[in-house]
Amino acid sequence: MGGAKAQYDGIVAFSQTDFTEDLKGITVPVLVMHGDDDQIVPYADSGPLSARLVQNGTLKTYHGFPHGMPTTRPRRSTLTCWPG
Repeated sequence: MGGAKAQYDGIVAFSQTDFTEDLKGITVPVLVMHGDDDQIVPYADSGPLSARLVQNGTLKTYHGFPHGMPTTRPRRSTLTCWPG
């Protein structure tokens, strides 16, 4: 949650910043979770690319899931990433 101005400023900062080199520098294993129906951050331009850029990335695609899936679909998106 936050104020409208702070949320807007955050969107501007993220949309105008290239994180490519930062992602390439990550060496620990990374699970990239992304819904393929995300209308805020397009799947094709982010999920698969992020998983490829980190040195040890795994992509978990959630078919039909929107942006914010841990909030909108918490049980499904957390159950599939934890063993047991």
